[in-house]
Amino acid sequence: MADLAECNIKVMCRFRPLNESEVNRGDKYIAKFQGEDTVVIASKPYAFDRVFQSSTSQEQVYNDCAKKIVKDVLEGYNGTIFAYGQTSSGKTHTMEGKLHDPEGMGIIPRIVQDIFNYIYSMDENLEFHIKVSYFEIYLDKIRDLLDVSKTNLSVHEDKNRVPYVKGCTERFVCSPDEVMDTIDEGKSNRHVAVTNMNEHSSRSHSIFLINVKQENTQTEQKLSGKLYLVDLAGSEKVSKTGAEGAVLDEAKNINKSLSALGNVISALAEGSTYVPYRDSKMTRILQDSLGGNCRTTIVICCSPSSYNESETKSTLLFGQRAKTIKNTVCVNVELTAEQWKKKYEKEKEKNKILRNTIQWLENELNRWRNGETVPIDEQFDKEKANLEAFTVDKDITLTNDKPATAIGVIGNFTDAERRKCEEEIAKLYKQLDDKDEEINQQSQLVEKLKTQMLDQEELLASTRRDQDNMQAELNRLQAENDASKEEVKEVLQALEELAVNYDQKSQEVEDKTKEYELLSDELNQKSATLASIDAELQKLKEMTNHQKKRAAEMMASLLKDLAEIGIAVGNNDVKEDPKWEFPRKNLVLGKTLGEGEFGKVVKATAFHLKGRAGYTTVAVKMLKENASPSELRDLLSEFNVLKQVNHPHVIKLYGACSQDGPLLLIVEYAKYGSLRGFLRESRKVGPGYLGSGGSRNSSSLDHPDERALTMGDLISFAWQISQGMQYLAEMKLVHRDLAARNILVAEGRKMKISDFGLSRDVYEEDSYVKRSQGRIPVKWMAIESLFDHIYTTQSDVWSFGVLLWEIVTLGGNPYPGIPPERLFNLLKTGHRMERPDNCSEEMYRLMLQCWKQEPDKRPVFADISKDLEKMMVKRRDYLDLAASTPSDSLIYDDGLSEEETPLVDCNNAPLPRALPSTWIENKLYGMSDPNWPGESPVPLTRADGTNTGFPRYPNDSVYANWMLSPSAAKLMDTFDS
Repeated sequence: MADLAECNIKVMCRFRPLNESEVNRGDKYIAKFQGEDTVVIASKPYAFDRVFQSSTSQEQVYNDCAKKIVKDVLEGYNGTIFAYGQTSSGKTHTMEGKLHDPEGMGIIPRIVQDIFNYIYSMDENLEFHIKVSYFEIYLDKIRDLLDVSKTNLSVHEDKNRVPYVKGCTERFVCSPDEVMDTIDEGKSNRHVAVTNMNEHSSRSHSIFLINVKQENTQTEQKLSGKLYLVDLAGSEKVSKTGAEGAVLDEAKNINKSLSALGNVISALAEGSTYVPYRDSKMTRILQDSLGGNCRTTIVICCSPSSYNESETKSTLLFGQRAKTIKNTVCVNVELTAEQWKKKYEKEKEKNKILRNTIQWLENELNRWRNGETVPIDEQFDKEKANLEAFTVDKDITLTNDKPATAIGVIGNFTDAERRKCEEEIAKLYKQLDDKDEEINQQSQLVEKLKTQMLDQEELLASTRRDQDNMQAELNRLQAENDASKEEVKEVLQALEELAVNYDQKSQEVEDKTKEYELLSDELNQKSATLASIDAELQKLKEMTNHQKKRAAEMMASLLKDLAEIGIAVGNNDVKEDPKWEFPRKNLVLGKTLGEGEFGKVVKATAFHLKGRAGYTTVAVKMLKENASPSELRDLLSEFNVLKQVNHPHVIKLYGACSQDGPLLLIVEYAKYGSLRGFLRESRKVGPGYLGSGGSRNSSSLDHPDERALTMGDLISFAWQISQGMQYLAEMKLVHRDLAARNILVAEGRKMKISDFGLSRDVYEEDSYVKRSQGRIPVKWMAIESLFDHIYTTQSDVWSFGVLLWEIVTLGGNPYPGIPPERLFNLLKTGHRMERPDNCSEEMYRLMLQCWKQEPDKRPVFADISKDLEKMMVKRRDYLDLAASTPSDSLIYDDGLSEEETPLVDCNNAPLPRALPSTWIENKLYGMSDPNWPGESPVPLTRADGTNTGFPRYPNDSVYANWMLSPSAAKLMDTFDS
């Protein structure tokens, strides 16, 4: 550290202009100026280093107050500039101004620019490291403005007893823009409020610290300087500011800390041995700036208004006291080894001179004490002593060793006492710092707990409000429900009264009609009373018409209600459609192909179907006895849909039996049943069916439709289905239940789309979630259908993607291992099935396109058909069933087996599983067959109970009674085509 030098604190005084409220109030301008350093208030002069009038510009204030400090800081000195004054006196305007306005910016932004400009002009051998901190003192707590989570920092002292804020954020900067960005960030976190005297009143003391370290790369000399830029909050009179609540608490703390600052200034001005720096955190931080190692400039800001005269005088007196304080400043330098050596030699030389001087004076004193008279030329002479220092020092050391030792002992004793005191003081300071740290941690914990408590209270209040709202809503709904019940009761009662009075009203209408006729006859006879009778007649006509109209409306409503009631109690009459009606007696029902909770599909034989000779094998769809009117409506709906469609890949409607019995829909028969069962059966046709000689079992390949499936076959199946769905989409029909179980496989492996209404209740146990009396196919439904009950052609596209997955896995169950109730959340979060083992990338890509979350982003069936057509050209390879079947059966199967239903006759005698292809023809048309015993024939019975006239033979072991009992659970198996 360099040599010490004393300097006074510089005090500048600045008066702002009268503001708008003071002008409107008619306040007088009380400040009078004498020269550039004196202001007169109420005939009393106040002198300072510089006085700025109201018209002084920001640039002039900066040049006189702060410009010189830039050079001092870069030369290794500490500097402080702070503004003091009452609230609304212009302190923040002086220190900050308009940060980004070249004309209106204050001391802080200008000093930042000057620091970097000065650095740019200095020697290139100098390296600079600049870091900044920004914090505020709010309610006597230090709050980091660059990290708002640090709300109660503590003040510590370094090894040189210089105070600093522990834990405050320090940011390294390398340009004025970075410094200004830091200031903007910190300013946005500072506490401000609105009072009667200031719309933007600072509620805290802000301190912006710039720490500059420099190093000369050639001489290795290091200098450091700190610059404190302080914007103090203004002192307030609560009666003038109107502070209340939290603002009042802030005002109390502001005035308390400013009072502590005033006490420190007074103690320093009076030369007191005790200075109360620790009374406030602000004064402790500024300890070095007030009476320490720092060049300090105070800008006292005053109001010229007569309304604030007492506050202005108090501010001026504060400035005068501060002006008398002397600081001891020195350069903060880190010496090199060579400099320390020179300093040591210099101090050593000085020590020799002082030791020589002490010894000379002791000798002279001893001579005086011994009664000798010391001549003037032998008395102590400083210059002579310095010249003879070295020689005299040697002699004194040899001749007077004991007195020197005694003095040393006394000195050592005094130093020990002093060191002991200093150690005790240091220990106490350390304990105080530890306590500050502990208080800081406890304060942070208290703030955190307060925040949590407020959050919990807010949550509790919100919950209570929600509960009150829900209770009110529940009460309202309950009241509405009660009112609705009462209204329904009244309406039903009114309907009953209307029904009872209907006959009376009808009789009244007849009576009125007769009366009208009599009046008409009387009208012809009594022409004199024509006008009055005619008016009465017109009135009666209007009344009669009104009653007729009302009666007709009531009749229509009653008939409609009666019709609905009739359907609800089981009236299943269906209007006959001559185009599609087929005689019930020409239909012979056979074994059940499939059944669900309310309906079933039966294989049957139709005679003279569509004018054809002989019989035709067909499939018949019907309802069970326990079916409700809702299921009947679904079957009728499917009937109406099938009447409209005509496409090679949509199941074809032949006719219906709607009269004299339950409704039966006659559709074309698909030889191989559902696509799902067909695909699962195809797994068996693989290398496992090879004979011992290595050739494929001929029974597996006798028919072309039973050959092993290729990938081309699977793509062909998908393409056929897409063609049918494209047709349905063009017809504006939504299937709603597209799945492999609802696709039928006809002769030649032709795909037929079926189940347009009834089949939604004919599903596998594990595939659906029960809702009311039906089930919904969760694993095949689109997201919008599951969550919003929306069904469109695009929701059919989603189901088609699942169908593709079923085809590629040879009838596997979608989403293996995932129960339906879990599927809802998985689909909503974007979960999709993984690519199966034998699935190509392009096929899986098509599946993912079908499973897009947004319906409008899915492809249409026309595009799907084109993509599949392209794939058919590429794919001709056989599926490796030997490799895929065992693992696939574990991964994709659900463990359900297609149980075969045994054939029995009416006596529960078993029927043969395989029948000759000519058996039905022989039995129905009375032909004989050499394989069957020729005994007396027995007539066959039709579904309507009539006799067919065709024979059966008692020894056939086949009872050809085709009546379907509602209680029958076991029906005949598939006929051989």
